[in-house]
This record gives sequence, C-alpha cells and structure tokens, in this order.
Amino acid sequence: MNEILISFAISTIICLLMTPLLIPFLRRLKFGQSIREEGPSWHRIKSGTPTMGGIGFIVASLGSSLVVMITRYGFRYDLLIPLLTAFAYGVVGFADDFIKVVKKRNLGLSAKAKFIAQLFVAILSTISMNYMGYISGELIIPFISVTVDIGLWIIPLTILVQLSVVNSVNLTDGLDGLAAGITLLVGLFFAIMSIICNEPIGIFIGAVVGGCLAFLLFNAHPAKVFMGDTGSLFLGGAIAVTASMLKMPLVLVIVGGVYLAETLSVIMQVTSFKLTGKRIFKMSPLHHHFEMCGLNETKIVLLFCAATLILCIVGYLCVINLF
Repeated sequence: MNEILISFAISTIICLLMTPLLIPFLRRLKFGQSIREEGPSWHRIKSGTPTMGGIGFIVASLGSSLVVMITRYGFRYDLLIPLLTAFAYGVVGFADDFIKVVKKRNLGLSAKAKFIAQLFVAILSTISMNYMGYISGELIIPFISVTVDIGLWIIPLTILVQLSVVNSVNLTDGLDGLAAGITLLVGLFFAIMSIICNEPIGIFIGAVVGGCLAFLLFNAHPAKVFMGDTGSLFLGGAIAVTASMLKMPLVLVIVGGVYLAETLSVIMQVTSFKLTGKRIFKMSPLHHHFEMCGLNETKIVLLFCAATLILCIVGYLCVINLF
C-alpha cells in the first residue's frame, strides 16, 4: 500500500508542476481545440482552448510508477506491459490530435486508421499479458462471488475490453472535468482492489489517479486545458489493462457504467436514426442530451461522478466476499 500512495503522491506533484508550464507552451504552438459543428452551439466559446494537456498526466503517471516500481521490484520488463499499453494508446491519441490541430483536419485520423492502430495495440498487449501470465483465463463473476476459467477465450475478451474502454473514455471526454473525474473514481476503485489482491499494478493505477486529480484543477469548468484524445485514450488503456490484470473486466462493466451508458447512447442514437429516421436522445453522447435538457456542465459532471461513486460501491460489494 505504501508504494501505491508514494506513486500517487509523486504523480500528483509532477502533474501539478508540469501542467501550468504545459498550457502556455501548447498556446504558443497554437494547439487549440476545434469545436465540431454538430455539438452544442454554446461549446463554440471553448474553441482555441489548449488541447493535448493529457501529456501532463501521462508523463506524471509513467514517470512516478516507473520510479516506484524500479525502487520496489528492480528493473522487471514484465511490469512495463501495462505502462507500455496505456502509452501506446496515448500515442494513437496524439497522432489523432496532431492531425486535428496541426493539419487542421477536425476529425483527425480516419475511423479505419484509428481502429487498426487500436486493434494492433490491443492484440500485442493481450498476447504479452497472456505470455507473462497476467491473464490466464480466470474471471471474477460479480454478484455471485465466484471465479470461473474461460481458457483461451480470455484473449478475444481482453482485446474487446481494451477496444471498448479506450473508445468509451474517449466518448466520455466531452465536458470539462467529466472524463478525468469519472476515471479518477474508477481508477481509485481498482487501486483499492489491487491493494486487496496485493498486485503491483496498483502502483501504476495509483499514479494515474494522482495524475487525474491534479489535472482536474486545470480541466474543471471552465477548463483551462483539455486532455485531448492523447489523454483519453491513455486513460482508457490504463483502466482496461488494470481491470484485465485483476481478473475484473466484468466488474468494470459495473464500475464503469457511465462509460457504458455514453457508448450505448451513441449506438442507440445512430441505429435508431438509420432505421427509423428518428432520434432517441436530443443529442449524443449522453452528456450532451442532459445539456440539451437544460442542465449546465458542472451539474452534469457532478451527477455522472456521483453515479460512478455509487457504482464503485456496488462493484466493491459484489466482489469483496471473494477476498
């Protein structure tokens, strides 16, 4: 537990010190956010706000967890797998952001190129984790408090979890402080689980939580900086790989219920419009629907974070009997 707290503290301090320096640097480079026409009209005032600020908590999370891991366990390359996985997703997000802000293509990477890059990372990560024994077919089943072995089916499931989570976090990153706030709570849940399970992955996810906490000081409404796809894909990768290594991808469905709701709202909206020509929500993802209903950003973020906190408590109660 001490290592996790140290990693959390170092990450928080690094991000607190780095982000105020990063914001003017991004401004000088003119790395400003472009607001899509399809979004709420009042979001256009955010146009030009520095983006790619996720670089701050990425450096903080990776740096602090590396220092603590090496100090505690020595240089073990197997422990680098979750860090490299999250970093690789961050690189994909960086490429997407770079095209948006430098090449002035608002949609960034094409959907096909983005998916292929994410799929490559997911496959390589999953094979590595399976080879190192981090995933072995065992899954914790919530509510009934049992563990089952699904054998090699764990490989496609882990790939699916990674692809789903990184894109869900990316969709959630649509309001000031929303993705960082929710990921802080979900990450905290898995940090607690790693302490209970005595797993070293807690050092990394603890650092991610610290980075999110510090970043929120600059990303809460009104945001001085956005994390960009660089940050959101990194966070999604960190959460997904942690859940898999703790044998808890099914538990993630519960504690990450807001991520799931955001994704389902988009799927339902697109499907309904294509089949019937009608929309289910006033706008998707779900947070935009609440905006169109008259709630302001701060209230929506607090509502979604409160829901996540409740879901994390439910998730804890669902698995605690196993330990």
